[in-house]
Amino acid sequence: MKVIEHIDNAKDPLFSFEIIPPIRGKSAQEIIDIVKDLEPFNPPFIDVTSHPAEAYYEENTDGEVKRRVRKKRPGTISICGIIQNRFKIDTVAHLLCRGFTREETEDAIIELNYLGIHNILAVRGDETNYKKPVQAGRTVNVFASDLVKQLNDLRSGIYLDEIINADPVDLCIGVGGYPEKHFEAPNLKKDIEYLKQKVDAGADYIVTQMFFNNADFFHFVDECRKAGITVPIIPGLKILNNPKQLTSIPKNFYVNIPTELSEAIEKNPKHTREIGVEWCLKQCEELLESGIMCIHYYIMSGASAVTKVLKELNK
Repeated sequence: MKVIEHIDNAKDPLFSFEIIPPIRGKSAQEIIDIVKDLEPFNPPFIDVTSHPAEAYYEENTDGEVKRRVRKKRPGTISICGIIQNRFKIDTVAHLLCRGFTREETEDAIIELNYLGIHNILAVRGDETNYKKPVQAGRTVNVFASDLVKQLNDLRSGIYLDEIINADPVDLCIGVGGYPEKHFEAPNLKKDIEYLKQKVDAGADYIVTQMFFNNADFFHFVDECRKAGITVPIIPGLKILNNPKQLTSIPKNFYVNIPTELSEAIEKNPKHTREIGVEWCLKQCEELLESGIMCIHYYIMSGASAVTKVLKELNK
């Protein structure tokens, strides 16, 4: 099923998840173990992130420095295929503008369609320290709205090159939203204007960046509705489980951590996980009471904290 169908058909609250593929060289068993932990909670869908190539430098024994290019993590497509076909859980493949050409994007969609994967999250992606050269005759999507338009064209059977007897691709397209605004946007109003461009280009739903203050999410939704955005908006949550995340998460994701939460962790750093679980639980309860029918959880290294929250919610 498509994400939008899961939401439309939901009679009870849904809990979805986002996982990161393991570092290259690690076993797919890590992903399988995480999904096994999540499986009892009947996730309607699981997102799998994507990562472009990047360059790094190494010095050999002679002191010579060489630049090498690698992909830090295995492909999104293969992980989606494992999850969806082994566990029968719908997956959402993340596709990026940065690091991938439009031709590579089209190839990925054809492969995903072959695997029966019809849910895509279209994101611009972060800058990398490697600028992948674009071969002659190939093109790139500069903004997420450009990527959404390409995906929407494929739904109409419009490919980059004329293909005889080409069928339309059945897709559900999601995009990201930022309750505290994207760090590059001058203000929230302008950021929502950009978001509306993605929706107008064909996006079916929005999933938000993590936030720790529900008031930010409620305000964001209100402003989106005022701007004419009517598609479902799914809140994204992250559980703090390490005191170092008080600095690393704001630095990497440009989100605010409420004073009450940061002070509680600073006073009891050894109990960060318990504090994070309790904070997330309160967020979930308030979101569900407000009528939210789907909550999305960001998982990085393991599912134990999230499963604890869900067990409390299901009591």
